[in-house]
Amino acid sequence: MNVPVLFEQITDGSLPAGHFYAHMPSLGLTTHGFGLDGARMAALDLASLWIGEKHANGERVAPTGETLFSTL
Repeated sequence: MNVPVLFEQITDGSLPAGHFYAHMPSLGLTTHGFGLDGARMAALDLASLWIGEKHANGERVAPTGETLFSTL
């Protein structure tokens, strides 16, 4: 399953410099990690656990549709 991930640098001082959020809008999940690699690994771990839990409970995970990104 391919899951779109949006990375956003955390600049509000809630975490030390260099941390990024990893948003997965199609799953309704957000996590964070140090650097893009850390955020990507955290997203992969979280998505794997979340999807595994859904499957364990007999729940369906909807396939991801087209993902578009824009800024305002």
